[in-house]
Amino acid sequence: MLSTTRIKLSVMMFLQFFVWGAWYGQVTKYLETQLHATGIQQGAAFATFSIAMIVAPFFVGMIADRYFAAQKVLGVLNLLGAAILFYLIQINDADQFFWVLLVYCLTFAPTLALTTSIAMQQMTSPEKEFPGIRVLGTVSWIVVTNIVGYYGFGDKVTIFQLSMYSAIALGIFSFFLPDTPPKATTATSFAQILGLDAFKLFKDRSFAIFFLSSVLICIPLSFYYAMANPSLTDGGMQNVENKMSLGQASEVIFMLLIPLAYTRLGVKKMLIVGLVAWIIRFIGFGYGDGGSGEWMLYLAIILHGVCYDFFFVTGQIYTDNKAGEKIKSSAQGLISLATYGIGMGIGSYLSGIVKDMFKTGNSVNWTDFWLVPAGIAAVVLIVFVFLFTDNKQIRAKEDELVPGNL
Repeated sequence: MLSTTRIKLSVMMFLQFFVWGAWYGQVTKYLETQLHATGIQQGAAFATFSIAMIVAPFFVGMIADRYFAAQKVLGVLNLLGAAILFYLIQINDADQFFWVLLVYCLTFAPTLALTTSIAMQQMTSPEKEFPGIRVLGTVSWIVVTNIVGYYGFGDKVTIFQLSMYSAIALGIFSFFLPDTPPKATTATSFAQILGLDAFKLFKDRSFAIFFLSSVLICIPLSFYYAMANPSLTDGGMQNVENKMSLGQASEVIFMLLIPLAYTRLGVKKMLIVGLVAWIIRFIGFGYGDGGSGEWMLYLAIILHGVCYDFFFVTGQIYTDNKAGEKIKSSAQGLISLATYGIGMGIGSYLSGIVKDMFKTGNSVNWTDFWLVPAGIAAVVLIVFVFLFTDNKQIRAKEDELVPGNL
């Protein structure tokens, strides 16, 4: 790959996650502070991304990949998204905010797959070249959340203004990216894009249990993404966004530890470690505070790397190995649709309901709130321990050991 191409792709990936990271972890705090939204309204707004993630595969698989150059689609979507964000920042009604944010997410969600597609189509050896470019997304997330935290505008409309200007920059820059023409028309069916071809894997009980566990653990995962920021703020922690970026830093570190862990542990133990970490972190969020108990909050934040890498990345590799060549893409598509779409969608909305349940006046009983996702994770752990039996060691592939996007 030419050095100029590598630089362009790296800038693309950095801007992509800068646009997203500017608002994603802060939106519920903004809604509560500026729009005085209820917990249900906050959870519903956070669920817009999951709804968009269900729609995105159809847009990319059936339209963008077939008829248009990917870099041009990326440019148009970002400029359109920036226009929607300009309208969004003027809204003062929480219900109206939900619909506009949903429209914005429908323009943003497909860009995640498009940036990956643009990058990989420029590579002769994606398994070696992609990680070094994709990691710029995680670095970008750390940078933007630290900017938000340092200047203290996590609950201000500035988060969307920052995202809007970044989207304009990426939109314009996209037209200067290497040409990525539409793929040759192939017989890609509606069922293939949904991942329905992978349903045959459910004949394997262990895979079915893994799949169910993945969906269910995404419910408490959404509690973290949607409510950790306001919870930490209410608990007295200062510079919340800066400190939450430690979660992404730990994600990179534990990603590097996965190959070593594979040699010592089988699939089952790796996944169990991830589930146990979820329970510990939710307890930490529940009982920690900004005073003498702040170490518990730090522990809960840093455990993000174990939670994400040891369950979700391990799960992706497990799925890849179980599926085989013919249905590999369908299997990953099904997992993504079920987790980021269905699981996180349910969790986002449910987190708002639970927040309202434990809210009295202007205060929330965060201890009781966090015990709910801890309990869900505990149930998933029990089911997984007793019903999942596939404990084979699996082969880690370099291109799959890429830091996640959160």
